Amino acid sequence: MNKTRRLTVIALLAAISFVLMVFPQFPLIPGATFLKIDFSFVPVLIGALMLDLKSGYAILILRSLLKVLLNNSGVNDYIGLPMNIVAMGVLLTVIMLMVGHRELTVKRFIAGSILGTVGLTLAMVILNYVYAVPLYAMFANFDIKATIGLGTYLLWMVIPFNLIEGIILTAVAGLVFVALRRVVTNTHSQLN
Repeated sequence: MNKTRRLTVIALLAAISFVLMVFPQFPLIPGATFLKIDFSFVPVLIGALMLDLKSGYAILILRSLLKVLLNNSGVNDYIGLPMNIVAMGVLLTVIMLMVGHRELTVKRFIAGSILGTVGLTLAMVILNYVYAVPLYAMFANFDIKATIGLGTYLLWMVIPFNLIEGIILTAVAGLVFVALRRVVTNTHSQLN
């Protein structure tokens, strides 16, 4: 496999992922308009399926660096972006572990998507509890504990948002993969 071609595919998918991270974004949970979904995970997963898990991580990190360098939202990115990297990394890892080096089947993809969504949600509950809520209170004057309560926030906003997000992202990625299956399969065989 040509290393230059691999790096080109990674860079291209990272750029697409960055664009999808910036636009479109929309909230899923009424009353929690600050929790927004974007579709930047789709190129990350497609890249991992096309190349390998390590390349998926590279796309994820590169798109995050592009976000910080080209579209920085200040404290929101400094606190939220590491959480996003962890969440999407968990989802990606679980899906790729379920798929493995075997042929990608709908059954394996769905199982990986379900387990990955559960892992993503669990990771976000823990990260919000120990990391985000205290830091937002300290640096952004946004004290969730004081305004709506930590339990309410985690149970009625974080958990439903991440479950819905995982379902939507994996469904969209699955549909895109099916549409691009020949391209992905051919690229995978040429690049590996």
